[in-house]
Amino acid sequence: MKKFLSFCVALLLCGQTVLAAEPNVAAQGAALIDGETGRLLWGKNAESPMEMASTTKIMTAILVLEKADPKEVVTISANAAKQPDVQMGLKEGEQWYVGDLLRAMMLKSYNDAAVALAEHVSGSVEAFCMEMTAKAASIGATDTVFGSPNGLDSHLTREQHHSTPLDMGIITAYALQNPVFREIAVLPSHTFADVSGKNVHTAVNTDRFLQMYSGVLGVKTGYTNKAGHCFVGAAEQEDMILVSVVLASGWGNTGKEAKWTDTKKLMDYGFATYEKQEIAQAGENMGEIAVTRSPVKEITAGLAEGYSGVFSEDEVSRLQWQAELPETLEAPIEQGEQIGTATLKLDGETIVEIPLTAQSEAPAYTLSQQYRRLLSVWFDWIEFLPEM
Repeated sequence: MKKFLSFCVALLLCGQTVLAAEPNVAAQGAALIDGETGRLLWGKNAESPMEMASTTKIMTAILVLEKADPKEVVTISANAAKQPDVQMGLKEGEQWYVGDLLRAMMLKSYNDAAVALAEHVSGSVEAFCMEMTAKAASIGATDTVFGSPNGLDSHLTREQHHSTPLDMGIITAYALQNPVFREIAVLPSHTFADVSGKNVHTAVNTDRFLQMYSGVLGVKTGYTNKAGHCFVGAAEQEDMILVSVVLASGWGNTGKEAKWTDTKKLMDYGFATYEKQEIAQAGENMGEIAVTRSPVKEITAGLAEGYSGVFSEDEVSRLQWQAELPETLEAPIEQGEQIGTATLKLDGETIVEIPLTAQSEAPAYTLSQQYRRLLSVWFDWIEFLPEM
């Protein structure tokens, strides 16, 4: 039988804390994400399916980085060459390197480059989109479907091509784990030539957020008539990465500006409200367990590793550990042996699970110890026999 121990890991801090006002954004859908774990910190229709325009290319970049070598040669197809603006002007039969097309796609949002890369990696746009959708699901973005590698949605229904603000944050948090993706996202520009060396092109980054915020990491703009102005951004300050997502911030010049002000509001709120906090240290006591068949009567169950996470002060006060431990353990038990699991929860939601290990050893009785125990029990029994 197992027992469950729950206890609070932090108390409300004394005094009053000035809380940052929640952001008021124009976007129809928005999310602020912990860039390390993908946890939703704040949202507005964060789990609602929406069009996401060229922020789609974040997932396109992930697959290209994971499935192709940057020095591979891409031969441009007729299909890629006929993609509408924004386009690089690729011509059928031209040959370019994967790494250059990838950078051009991310910096300038070229639709023809995205299709060329998709066809190179998977053989067809349709096959590549299936891989994009499967990859999204595998990393936790479970309400995302890709119908194009470039985000053009005029020929697609929402059911065929959509994501949610939360899912786009999860996808971007995953992408930021790739150092090459991070290097590309902050490039101001990229000048390169095709395989022949005759055609030279320069792609200039259209991400204005790179000049607007401290610690900015990119990531990707987007616009279609269906999706409106969109932006997925990321910034790092004091060992904490935040990802912001704004979808449908508006249309026309108003929407174009709103996506930047929306993003800044989200980031300002995030860095004012949340911080990276050490919640527990390795070895922290999570309970005592009785031991049988050993001279050691009980051992301590401690965390196998420490845990730090992004939380507000209010959230820290509501965190609870739940320890799943057996009622008893039978010796021998080695120090460091896993004997249970600790789950950190916030308002019932699981944040992390960490193994619990024995903090000391509990050897089994030796033969001589067992013999002495038996004798002791026998003599105790004789002592209490009634007189004849």
